[in-house]
This record gives sequence, structure tokens and C-alpha cells, in this order.
Amino acid sequence: MTPIVHHVTHPLVQHKLTLMRQKDRSTNSFRRLLHELSMLMAYEVTREMPTSMIEIETPLATMRSPVIDGKKTVFVAVMRAGDGFLDGMLEVVPGARVGHIGLYRDPKTLVAVEYYFKMPQDMHERDAIVLDPMLATGNSAVAAVERLKETRPKSIRFVCLLAAPEGLRNFQAHHPDVPVYTAAIDERLDEHGYILPGLGDAGDRIFGTK
Repeated sequence: MTPIVHHVTHPLVQHKLTLMRQKDRSTNSFRRLLHELSMLMAYEVTREMPTSMIEIETPLATMRSPVIDGKKTVFVAVMRAGDGFLDGMLEVVPGARVGHIGLYRDPKTLVAVEYYFKMPQDMHERDAIVLDPMLATGNSAVAAVERLKETRPKSIRFVCLLAAPEGLRNFQAHHPDVPVYTAAIDERLDEHGYILPGLGDAGDRIFGTK
């Protein structure tokens, strides 16, 4: 199976990402830009969302018109940074369900360690969209999707702001069936496993922590 990467190059996405990268960007501004950018990314990742036809009345006539069933979509936030990605997505698809996967990266081994997992019921009927701003080493993303697959969702997509080539290779080696949507593929990882040039630690910049 050939791995699929959707590089979202829309000018508005790239503009907002450039602003987010700036090191002197305030927490409030960073958070607002992430909210706006996640809404724009939502349009791309839901492009293939299935629709059904319903009958409605316009001011002039009766017609059949398409609607989505947002309740069949699950946004899966990889805590904690994935939570900052969530609100904008929900503005676009307000009927979506939400799942959470709690992972932290061991600072010595860079291996992902799970501490929380909660999903809606009947995942086999739902399309899962995994949210994590940074695809760095890929270890957290690999672990999150591996755990999610145990619930047997109808489909899985992975969305991030930034990806490192090393992380993409790692993720695609383990999950070639899962499309990746990203706003940028950066140069490489540094010796600590951070994306270069990147934007720093997304979680710290979202929540104002260090």
C-alpha cells in the first residue's frame, strides 16, 4: 500500500503557519492562530466526508439537498497539544464526537507512554480524525493510531501542522493505510527530537508553560 501525504499549501494556511512560527508570538496570538488554522485544515481533511440527501423547503420550492452526518465523525485529540487543535475542528463539524489519547514522550528514550484512552461507543461506525500538531519522531503518532485501531473505526486520518521527514517515514512504515494531512514538512529533527526549523514545543506555546 502506497502511503498518502496531503500537503496543505493553501496560502491562508501557510500565512498563518508563518505567523505561528515566530518566536515572539504571544500565547494568546499563537492560540488564536492555531484555532483559525485548524478550521482551515478541517476543510481539507473532511473533503471526502460522505453525505446523504434530505428533503428541505427553500422560500420558493421543495428540493433534495446533501447534508453530512457529523455524529459519525470522531476527532481524536492526542493530549495535550492535540486539544489546542480541537476547537477549530469542532466549529466546522460541531456534531462530531471527541475521543482522547493521553501520551507523553519519555525524555530519554523518546518512546510514547500511554496514560489515558477514551473513545465514543460504536467506533466501527465512525470515521476517526487524529489530531496532533507535531509529527516529530512519529513515535507518539504511531502509538496513538495503533491503540485507536483496536477500536476498529471505519477509517482513520492523521492531521498535524508540522511533520519531520523522519517522523513521516516512521509513521508510514507502521501505518501505510492512514493518510497524513500536514501544513508543512520541515527539514529534520535535532538531537533532542524537536522539529527544525519548527515552531518550538506546541503544547508549551498553546498553554503558556515550559
